[in-house]
Amino acid sequence: MYICRVQGKCVSTIKEKGLGGLSLITMQRLNKSGNAAGEMLVAVDTIGCSAGEIVLVTKGSSVRAVLGENTPADMAVIGVVDHYDCNK
Repeated sequence: MYICRVQGKCVSTIKEKGLGGLSLITMQRLNKSGNAAGEMLVAVDTIGCSAGEIVLVTKGSSVRAVLGENTPADMAVIGVVDHYDCNK
């Protein structure tokens, strides 16, 4: 799982039918100090999050448990993070 900051929505008018009705968001992973680091990622938004929110993201086979076996996605938002603490 990853902790990420939502950057915004990702609009795709033409997409695989298994993604029909699902919202996509863009986000960046956070490092230990809470700063966005690395490449931009896209995930299925299962909870209706907004830009700027910090979210918990799962990837790989865990996504099928959330979205169903036939959904062609490998990342999904599964929670909004209220607070996290990293010992440096």
